[in-house]
Amino acid sequence: MPAHLTNYLIMLPLLAWMVWRRVSRQFGRQPIQRKRMIFRIAVFSVIGVLLALSGFHKIELAEGLFGGALIGAVLGLLGIRLTRFEVDPVKGDCYVPNPWIGALLTALLLGRLIWRFMQMQQVTAAAQAAGYPANYTYSPLTMLVVGLLVGYYIVYFSGLLIHHRRFQRTHPGTTTL
Repeated sequence: MPAHLTNYLIMLPLLAWMVWRRVSRQFGRQPIQRKRMIFRIAVFSVIGVLLALSGFHKIELAEGLFGGALIGAVLGLLGIRLTRFEVDPVKGDCYVPNPWIGALLTALLLGRLIWRFMQMQQVTAAAQAAGYPANYTYSPLTMLVVGLLVGYYIVYFSGLLIHHRRFQRTHPGTTTL
């Protein structure tokens, strides 16, 4: 088997699993898990900072990232307003995310990944035909989509944690995860 196909055999199932997990968390009742949410906020913050550092080399990338993060933050605030909060006797404080916002973000991410993958295939084929090494450059539009996700999830998970703190204050005897 050619070496370049081995990468696809590893990455495609991993990508499919990640998308499945992402989609499954956009629908139905989800328990508030403080430690996981704090970890996710930290991871998305680190990703955002590391990607912002790429703006030192190409300012268009930083503009795309910051623009996406700003739009994502606004979407995160809207997502919190549209999220339903419930109390489950077993799971404790839960939330039901708005499926439309989750579906929109998932569709944008998948659409951009597929588009970028197709572009990379064309660049690789053209570079090989011309005898040059393939040049994979980052795209401001891709950074905008990544910034959108980073901004959305930082604001959304922060809002969920704030709501959870308020819930604990008003319901002191309730145990949650």
